[in-house]
Amino acid sequence: MPEKEKGGISVNTENIFPVIKKWLYSEKDIFLREIVSNATDAVTKLKRLQSLNEAETDEKPFRVDVRLDKTAGTVTVEDNGIGMTAEEVKKYICSIALSGAVDFIEKYESSGDDAAKSGIIGHFGLGFYSAFMVSDTVEVFTRSYTGAPAVHFTCTSDGDYEMEEDDRQGRGTEVVLHITDDERAYLDAGKLRGMLDKYCAFMPVEIYFDDGEEKKNDAPEKPVNDTAPLWQKPAADCTDEEYRAFYQKVFRDYREPLFQIHINADYPLNFKGILYFPRRANDYEPIDGQIKLYYNQVFVADDIKEIIPDYLLMLKGVLDCPDLPLNVSRSYLQTNTYVSKVSAHIVKKVADKLCSLCKNERERYEKVWGDIKTFVEYAAMRDEKFYDKVKEALLLRLTDGRCLTVDEYLEKAKEKHENKIYYATDPALQAQYIELYKAEGIDVVLFDSLLETQFTGVLETRREGLKCLSVDADVSALKGEGETAENAALCELFKAAAGNDKLTVKTDAFKDGSVPAVLNVSEEGRRMEDMMKMYRLSTGKDEESDPFAPEATLILNAASPLIGKIGGMIETDRPRAEKLAAHVYQLAVLAHRRFSAEEMQKFLGDSYSLLSELAD
Repeated sequence: MPEKEKGGISVNTENIFPVIKKWLYSEKDIFLREIVSNATDAVTKLKRLQSLNEAETDEKPFRVDVRLDKTAGTVTVEDNGIGMTAEEVKKYICSIALSGAVDFIEKYESSGDDAAKSGIIGHFGLGFYSAFMVSDTVEVFTRSYTGAPAVHFTCTSDGDYEMEEDDRQGRGTEVVLHITDDERAYLDAGKLRGMLDKYCAFMPVEIYFDDGEEKKNDAPEKPVNDTAPLWQKPAADCTDEEYRAFYQKVFRDYREPLFQIHINADYPLNFKGILYFPRRANDYEPIDGQIKLYYNQVFVADDIKEIIPDYLLMLKGVLDCPDLPLNVSRSYLQTNTYVSKVSAHIVKKVADKLCSLCKNERERYEKVWGDIKTFVEYAAMRDEKFYDKVKEALLLRLTDGRCLTVDEYLEKAKEKHENKIYYATDPALQAQYIELYKAEGIDVVLFDSLLETQFTGVLETRREGLKCLSVDADVSALKGEGETAENAALCELFKAAAGNDKLTVKTDAFKDGSVPAVLNVSEEGRRMEDMMKMYRLSTGKDEESDPFAPEATLILNAASPLIGKIGGMIETDRPRAEKLAAHVYQLAVLAHRRFSAEEMQKFLGDSYSLLSELAD
């Protein structure tokens, strides 16, 4: 039997270069990020050597220059960083994907440090060849900080290269991209400036852009980037104005955010960022946040949703995660343990911020609650751990505009309705019910969205003994003392007047005698109705096509003088009693829900008839 043969897989440049040109990155624009990142790496490396006294220090400021030459058809990126010797060019550029950052870190960083802590991006090998997505030839002019002879390296898109000594005097590296005819759009100054603004806005070395036009004045040149982005500063050193300006710059949003969360995680996660709760113009504005992902201040992705829970996707912000690779895929993010830990930390920081605002800045918190309540309640519904963290910061907005936490509401409710939360869904439609409860000194909570009515179930599930009741679902708190005898004849009269044999009619005596009757729907029926509304919204069915309707009970108020008079007419003037009973029923329906077209027509006709009789 022959011996096993061992060897290494070889890849020919004529096979790999077409792949690089077409598939290396999802967007061709990224080539500029890669080349400029390499330049900032070169500066970072030299700074490190200078700090270790391994390289001489001069007073010349570090910088990266990006130059456009339309006539020559080139884009040039130059730095005054560490530079390369001929041997290093062969090792790190002539060998695709062999990154010089790894060797540098292993040699010069102390034990325990990594690329993230060094601030080195470390993709010079493969990143350099991203230039061939838009170029047919790339030239490199470089001189090492060691003083070794300068090198001129030229490579074509076929993979052929030439290398020779050069007369470059200054330390650093100059990369010249000869743009192909098919990609001449990259010779547009506006496009290049936009790419620098997107991908290089916060790189740690000053970047200057020369668009090739003659300067029209003597104004000092300004870098196109901010080398010290706000997320790198301690939160205590940042002002509200700086947070607002940063938000408006990054997201092009003229509105001020509601508030921000500054994250500076060190061990074991090591990531930084600023998250904002954006302000919405109205309830119909799409809820669509945006998380920009950075790697050591280098832009990676414009909208990474996988790094935060889906129930916090309304957030806008930036995250700098140096423990992620520079180029990440969605599937990688979904399965990465580091990402899941970052996500959990973000949830904790959001919860901590909400609790802090509620406890220490209550007035401000109440002002923004209307904008954030939907997000917070939805998050609490989706994640029980999040609910446990924010339960003391959950506000209930009352129908009179005041806000109470759940604990505050229940503490106040102990005397009259312990462990019960009364709520209204439509303050205008349910105004009569609200006034009845208000007369009894009972606060009514406003839940005016389908999400909030669903949220009642979450509160009941997670707070033992708690019951949430609509104001038209439970009238026990409105009853007077003692039992009320049923009046069968009166109930039959109202059932007949309503024209509904299935209607349940009963008698109770309220403390307030001003309201003759109310319609009562069980809380279970109310919630089933809400579920059907959500179903209709999701399926596009209209309300009238749905046969479901909750069963209602008409409660006659025995304390009402009008009900007493109607009862007395049953034997003496039954036709008049029937008319009055029908009108009282219609008023009860009107205070409970909106009329159909037929109901409105009948109500108006009956009202005109009664007015005519009163006028006679």
